[in-house]
Amino acid sequence: MISKCLFPAAGYGTRFLPATKAMPKEMLPIVNKPLIQYGVQEALEAGCNTMSIVTGRGKRSIEDHFDISYELEHQIKGTDKESQLEEIRSIIKKCTFSYTRQNEMKGLGHAILTGETLIGKEAFAVILADDLCSNPAGKGVLSQMMDIYEKYQCSIIAIEEVSLQEVHKYGIMKGEEIEEGIYRVSDMIEKPSKEETPSNLAIIGRYILTPDIFDILRVTKPGKKGEIQITDALLQQAKAGKVIAYKFDGKRYDCGSIDGFIKATNDFYQYLYS
Repeated sequence: MISKCLFPAAGYGTRFLPATKAMPKEMLPIVNKPLIQYGVQEALEAGCNTMSIVTGRGKRSIEDHFDISYELEHQIKGTDKESQLEEIRSIIKKCTFSYTRQNEMKGLGHAILTGETLIGKEAFAVILADDLCSNPAGKGVLSQMMDIYEKYQCSIIAIEEVSLQEVHKYGIMKGEEIEEGIYRVSDMIEKPSKEETPSNLAIIGRYILTPDIFDILRVTKPGKKGEIQITDALLQQAKAGKVIAYKFDGKRYDCGSIDGFIKATNDFYQYLYS
């Protein structure tokens, strides 16, 4: 049973400046909840109760959000506003939160390696909060991936089809379909051009990783933009047949982009209030 979920949350969120000058992008609200709370709830649904968050300078509000605010609770006690804190209170009671800082922005692979001190030597999940996933008709994406991990006991990545015009934005995988929507990965490439891409199956911000990934990341050389890419480390596991890709049920919103953020806000508003 996987109990820990890692949240890399040290990035600057430059696509949302000036809003993210003093506010973490993970705290941007979709309707009335911050992005990272949706991710924590998805992890909790999947059976994780230990949330390990890699932060950086200017991210203190994430820690404050997942803590009790005695002054606020005193002010609204006995009013109709009190019920609006029930959900976050429940999360705080059910989960343990731990934090470490990524002092330099060296890519997702480096952020995950920074989180090793919080994870230890066990398999763990990874959620990128700005990839907001929704599946109102069934299990959350991470819960679906947990079922696949139970069967294959190796690293699992979530994938979706994208247009060839968008492959340069993603890590792209190649593999053999072994069950419907499930692939054994044979090759991966970070942000290829449409001419060099091996497929249009893009890796999105949901992973289940086995603990040997840390040893691989330690010796992974920087790739594009001088960053340590998780794609390069996963490729080493894939060469041994130990990475499964899953085309999940549900919808992903790229809330790291303004277009995706607005789309998610509109859709979630319609779902919550229609």
